[in-house]
Amino acid sequence: MPIFTDLASGLLRGEQVAETRRTVGDLAGYWADETAAQACADELLYTTQTWFPIEDGTEGAVLWGNTTLMPGRVGEERFMTRGHWHVKRDRGELVVTVSGKGLLVLMDEDRNATSEELTPGSTHWIDGRYAHRTVNTGDEPLVFLCAWPADCGHEYDAILSDGFSMKVT
Repeated sequence: MPIFTDLASGLLRGEQVAETRRTVGDLAGYWADETAAQACADELLYTTQTWFPIEDGTEGAVLWGNTTLMPGRVGEERFMTRGHWHVKRDRGELVVTVSGKGLLVLMDEDRNATSEELTPGSTHWIDGRYAHRTVNTGDEPLVFLCAWPADCGHEYDAILSDGFSMKVT
């Protein structure tokens, strides 16, 4: 059964769409200034919608979703997603920016980091060998769409323990 993707807002509608909400407190341990994070722990950080037309982890399948990342700061650090590695490093991801502005932060296994500017209409290929996260650098929500292989797997623990080598302030 198909869903509807509103290309003006980036929002998904239909059955099999799962929604999640993350607060600043949900990313405890990811922030450079944990005291500042505790002070705004209940603040909405980002929401995601993911369409699961097929079971997560299915080889050969592609999943589709969005993220709406709010503007703001935790101490000097801008609001960000927690970031992840793909377990299967040969599985990449596509990101299409709908609205807002930000950065796509990429880090290789040697911890060398670069970033790409996210602006409305910009489309980015993420090589599966790079950890990646997004950062809102603007004053409005950053909204982007993503497509990724259902069997890529997501590794968050290494990011939590080691962080990214690039902080965006």
